[in-house]
Amino acid sequence: MFNKFASACRMGVLTVATIILGTAAFAAPPAGSSESEAIVFARRMGVGWNLGNTLEATGIKGKTVRDYETAWGNPVTNKKMIDGVRAAGFRSMRVPVAWSNLIGPGPDYVINKELMARVEQVAGYGLDNGMYVIINIHWDGGWIHKFSTDYDGSKQKYKAVWRQVAARFKDHSDHLIFESMNEEGSFEDLWNVYGGKPDQKDKAYLLLNKINQEFTDLVRASGGSNGRRYLLIAGYGTDIGRTVDPAFRMPRDSVKHSMVSVHYYSPPTFAILEKDASWGKAAYTWGTPSEVEAVKRDMLPLKARFLDKGIPVVVGEFGCPTVNKDTTSVVKYLTTVCETARSLGCVPMLWDTGNIYDRKTLRFRNPQLGEALTRIAVSGQP
Repeated sequence: MFNKFASACRMGVLTVATIILGTAAFAAPPAGSSESEAIVFARRMGVGWNLGNTLEATGIKGKTVRDYETAWGNPVTNKKMIDGVRAAGFRSMRVPVAWSNLIGPGPDYVINKELMARVEQVAGYGLDNGMYVIINIHWDGGWIHKFSTDYDGSKQKYKAVWRQVAARFKDHSDHLIFESMNEEGSFEDLWNVYGGKPDQKDKAYLLLNKINQEFTDLVRASGGSNGRRYLLIAGYGTDIGRTVDPAFRMPRDSVKHSMVSVHYYSPPTFAILEKDASWGKAAYTWGTPSEVEAVKRDMLPLKARFLDKGIPVVVGEFGCPTVNKDTTSVVKYLTTVCETARSLGCVPMLWDTGNIYDRKTLRFRNPQLGEALTRIAVSGQP
């Protein structure tokens, strides 16, 4: 998601089910002999946290890594920040990256050495304390959408970026995960859910499927640990409904170390809007029985489509604004999303722009919320 919350922020809170839902805290389902190696791996990832509005910040004329890293209001990331997140029980960290901030021209698209080193350093903060760390190509100016009009040119840049990243990180452990892209794997100039010819829909999906296959083949052939590294494959727009569509296909992967990525910001009037927009009226509250049931209904198709087939699902982002929202509703919404995802066996990853965990004081802004975050994160850890 990019710039759908005010000031390009996505915010969220979650707490334990015993507080909001009146149910026992989640416990991971017991391992079974029929489970795939990938499903077992994903379970160890637990609950995750996003280093949001940081290394993916863009839209300024910066000259240094620091210029971009602090552009959206966060301080420079340091090890103590990430140690605090790990101490709170989060076992995974997602590091969104905008590589185009500091990249050379085509055809080589050489990534600035300071940016590459900084991404490696930040990833290392998590890896050094045993976390699972995801790095990706995030929104990055939106150039991935150009695949539909300039496939060869876009592929050249895409492969150049991943070729350099794969080479730099090839000797890191399997706790490091590569994610093919963020939410940009949708091509509305070809087809969208509001209309379009069936053949154009097929073309749009085939395009994403092809990109994900190119990504998989490139990483697998890049040497070192990348031959078996876990890869996070972006679903169609990372939308659950469009990703469970039969037209979306996971890439061929001989080692079967691939997971699928989806995001959850539904209903958008509550989970995205802070104020009324042309396309909807902002919702202040959330949590009726029908709204709670909708979360379960939305996520359940992931089980049959992926999980039951041994393909892990990472809910790479879930969140909602806290501005102009009823606090109790925010807590209930995010708790419901997190608990529902975990109950299915997915890996839920909270989007945090710095409004939940204060990166300057190294404390959760709300002590009670911090305690609740810890309880839900550590519940059911294998």
